[in-house]
Amino acid sequence: METSVLTFVASLVTLLAIYCPGIVSSNSEGDALYALRSSLSDPDNVLRSWDPTLVNPCTWFHITCNQDNRVTRVDLGNSNLSGHLVPDLGRLEHLQYLELYKNNIQGTIPAELGNLKSLISLDLYNNNLTGTIPQELGNLKSLVFLRLNDNRLTGRIPRDLAKISSLKVVDVSSNDLCGTIPTTGPFEHIPLNNFENNPRLEGPELQGLVAYDMNC
Repeated sequence: METSVLTFVASLVTLLAIYCPGIVSSNSEGDALYALRSSLSDPDNVLRSWDPTLVNPCTWFHITCNQDNRVTRVDLGNSNLSGHLVPDLGRLEHLQYLELYKNNIQGTIPAELGNLKSLISLDLYNNNLTGTIPQELGNLKSLVFLRLNDNRLTGRIPRDLAKISSLKVVDVSSNDLCGTIPTTGPFEHIPLNNFENNPRLEGPELQGLVAYDMNC
């Protein structure tokens, strides 16, 4: 009897994965989002609707999904949140907008965010983030807006970002970055004030010369 029940459950899960992939994926995405919730302090209860017992996170506040019930937006800007980001966010493969600006989020930017191939906007500005800008963000070939200003980030600006042809806005001002400012690709059109208030940041680089990062 027990074997028959297990076989039935396994068959049901397989059928759901084939015919209702949105349900299965939503559960996986819900797990990723709940991992984020568990890592954050939320004194204003803006995440109170993030219930892990609900299969579909599309019913949660501050979450937007597409017609296939895949998460496309996380809107938690200016929400009085603290804590840290989690690698699980890299599992939101259809995510287009990650809006976590103007909070008190600490720690590093997970390299796994480089897995978000559909991401258009990454807004983490006005937090308390430390560490380096992950070079894996150079994998975000759909990225248009990258705003990391007003944190405590260190290290170089990854040169792989210059390979993102869709990139229109980059703001890394008011951090502690070092090295030189890229000048190729989309960086040709980024105003210099988007790099200001980084005392150790030099530049812009001279075209045709190897980047000089002696102070980094």
